[in-house]
Amino acid sequence: MSVLSSFDLSGKTAVVTGAKRGIGRGMAEALAQAGADIVGVSATLAPGSEVEQAVTALGRKFTAYQCDFSDRAAVIAFAAQLEADGIAPDILVNNAGTIKRKPAAEHPDDWWDKVIEVNLSAQFVLSREIGRGMVERGRGKIIFTASLLTFQGGITVPGYAASKGGIGQLTKALANEWAGKGVNVNAIAPGYIATDNTQALQDDPDRSKSILERIPAGRWGTPQDFAGPAVFLASPASDYVNGEILVVDGGWMGR
Repeated sequence: MSVLSSFDLSGKTAVVTGAKRGIGRGMAEALAQAGADIVGVSATLAPGSEVEQAVTALGRKFTAYQCDFSDRAAVIAFAAQLEADGIAPDILVNNAGTIKRKPAAEHPDDWWDKVIEVNLSAQFVLSREIGRGMVERGRGKIIFTASLLTFQGGITVPGYAASKGGIGQLTKALANEWAGKGVNVNAIAPGYIATDNTQALQDDPDRSKSILERIPAGRWGTPQDFAGPAVFLASPASDYVNGEILVVDGGWMGR
């Protein structure tokens, strides 16, 4: 296999959660450019979405599903529906997530519960349900979206930090079990990316200035910055990469 062909995803099917916008959309479109058909999932993803139009314009198939990742039963039902529809994913991108900002002393229980459910518990449940089939087939790729807060504590986002720390450990735990069974489990940790999740930071002149001053690349990241990393971790090019958390942050963590 040549180097370039090792990145080819032709004939593969990728499930991408949180595919409607932001990083998830960027990764879905990148995987389609590499040849994969896309199963897009989000709480409000409707037929004819912009991500669907982008994927089908590349000649790839796009199938849309809706799933409330804060509802454990809905996540299990979604996995069952994939099987009923005859879809056996080769790639699972666990990207759906949420964030709630409030100081820890004022952080309500329902916020904590929802963030942990969406960002961590749902990720495990879906990986378990889809990963089971990957293990049986002896092949598969699972990619989690981690965060800089997999490594750092952040400010006023205790639930988010806890959930993303958990994603780092879950990545390693699943990799330890499944690497020898042909399933690669890895994560991508985004830095400060210009998406809806960081809009409050972008709109805060002081925080935005301090963030940019620490990033050696001197800019906020974009969803397009995840195209290469996503294709790499989804393709045969990463067959000997297991339990890795690939940081895509413009150099923030090295500062």
